[in-house]
This record gives sequence, structure tokens and C-alpha cells, in this order.
Amino acid sequence: MRRSEFLRAVDDEFGGRASALLNDLVLGAVGGRTSAQALADGVPPRDIWLALCAQTDVPDDRRHGVGRLEPRGR
Repeated sequence: MRRSEFLRAVDDEFGGRASALLNDLVLGAVGGRTSAQALADGVPPRDIWLALCAQTDVPDDRRHGVGRLEPRGR
């Protein structure tokens, strides 16, 4: 998962709460940091995404493959 895919996935899943969750919610699974801090510290976006999903009870079927853009047609 790329950083851009992570940010898109967070926005798609949490909408208007995305910014607050990224900056305020402390995630134990990434060392007691917020998502924004973890990204800045180099934690892989996928690890942060999965920690955020676990902390906020996102169902398993909405955790995988999100954030990707549809391939462009030629």
C-alpha cells in the first residue's frame, strides 16, 4: 500500500472524520503514535491502515484492497 492509497482509503472509509482520526487517534499497534506520526516516522502505510481498522472496528471485508485506483483504459 502506498501513502496515497492509504490516505484515499482513510478518506473513503471515514469521510469527514478522516482528518481527526489521522491526527488525534493514538494507535497502540504502531507504537502509541497517531497515524500521522507513524507515517512521518516511516511506518509502512499498510501497517498503519490495519492498525487503524482494528482500532475502529472496520469489518475485514473493507480492509483489503482499498485505496487503489481503477486501472486506466488504453
